[in-house]
Amino acid sequence: MYSLLVADDHPLFRDALQVVVSSGLPHSQLLEADSLAAAIPLISEHDGLDLLLLDLSLPDAEGLDGLTHLRAAFPWLPVAIISAHQERQLVLDAISLGAVGYIPKSTPREAMISALTQILEGQLYLPSDVMRRPPSARPPAESRPSAATEPPAGDKLARLTDKQLAVLSCMTQGMSNKLIARELSIAETTVKTHVSAILRKLEATSRVHAIVMAGEANLPLYLASRTTR
Repeated sequence: MYSLLVADDHPLFRDALQVVVSSGLPHSQLLEADSLAAAIPLISEHDGLDLLLLDLSLPDAEGLDGLTHLRAAFPWLPVAIISAHQERQLVLDAISLGAVGYIPKSTPREAMISALTQILEGQLYLPSDVMRRPPSARPPAESRPSAATEPPAGDKLARLTDKQLAVLSCMTQGMSNKLIARELSIAETTVKTHVSAILRKLEATSRVHAIVMAGEANLPLYLASRTTR
């Protein structure tokens, strides 16, 4: 059904992922590479790849360098991060660079299958437990280049209604419109209307951009402070 490639230098993890794919995604193929250099020719040879799963600790591509290189070289190929690192800001940075999902290696088997299925169906996957964590300390606003020309993301959140904030919170957890509708007990068409309004009010260029902005503004803290007013 699907053709996937995993770039990871740990043979045991690749073997475990083979089991996950064979059991959870019947008739699908999982190619393997132990480095970025080994992955690149496989990508060129298999132009029908549906997804590349990229580890962030490859011997020849530390951190997000591999993602940046792949997005530039193969813009048609969806890339999801699969990593032992679970820092909230790292997840946001990966998404902002074009990753279609971020799956912690500690994800249980059934949840891993669900995450892969969600991504392969064209949805963004984010680890909800990681996204709920408070962000790490960031540089003061005056030290960030964009601060002088763009309103802080927190100020833009104030433009949203309570219902739109609830929808945005669900979006940051990687929920699809259908799941958001179920979570908030509203119609899916209503969710789509809210999402459009959120993008417009936040001046976000895409759903992913809105999620990144919500992360930068620490949406959970903003929601908590709003309820105490």
